[in-house]
Amino acid sequence: MKKRLITINSNDLPKSVEAKKLLKEKFKEAGFDVSEEFSDDTELIVCVGGDGSFLKTVRDFDYPEVPIVGINTGHLGFFPEIVPDKIDEFIESYLNENYMIQEVPLLRAMICTNKSCVNFFALNDVTIKGDKSRTVHLKLLVNGKKVENFSGDGMIICSQTGSTAYTYSAGGSIIDCNIDAIQLTPLSPINTNAYRSFTSSIIFSKDTEISIIPEYRFEDSILIIIDGVELRFKQITDINICTSDVKLKLLRLSDYEFWDRVSTKFL
Repeated sequence: MKKRLITINSNDLPKSVEAKKLLKEKFKEAGFDVSEEFSDDTELIVCVGGDGSFLKTVRDFDYPEVPIVGINTGHLGFFPEIVPDKIDEFIESYLNENYMIQEVPLLRAMICTNKSCVNFFALNDVTIKGDKSRTVHLKLLVNGKKVENFSGDGMIICSQTGSTAYTYSAGGSIIDCNIDAIQLTPLSPINTNAYRSFTSSIIFSKDTEISIIPEYRFEDSILIIIDGVELRFKQITDINICTSDVKLKLLRLSDYEFWDRVSTKFL
């Protein structure tokens, strides 16, 4: 009989490498095959590291359809909820199917230039800012209707999952993980006669399409950051963001409670 396959990915920190080694040994003792490469036979991805490593794993493995779980060797660790000391308990829970699968919708960002359009996915957020610390001027449309002319440092558009990340640091609201929504948070908005900018976050329904059209006053100076990765394009004409049909499966232990984790991590 072919053995069940677990894929383990980690960063290079000594604590993570040690936890990865222990995971390999424990899963092999439990009768699994273990690989550091993702394949079609993988039934579970285990990411060892912090939130940054988790996001990188999801991106490197092209937003896989199989469940993913995190072992936290970082600091905040909102995605990777299991500490290395609980590895035995985690594997026992997995063997006994004592867990839940949380399906998290991704954001889709379509970035269009005067030559083409490219799609990207985001688990947490999409940020539009001025490059080289310049103020940006952006036209905001919601479902095709103009809402505002924005002036300031930029905007963050996040999923409900991303509401505890950069958005929260920028003064946005935390959205319950059971509510499918998109949140737009302004960064240092400026109000003038020409630009009337919202000064607080706006929360939209999951079916909303947000369009942002840059206004170029100086050089081509728009910077787009997707889950912490900076992207630069020449002559961006518009950025369209909506909830994607693609969902990520997060494996949570059965005692996972969102607001318990919020209070533990932030209070």
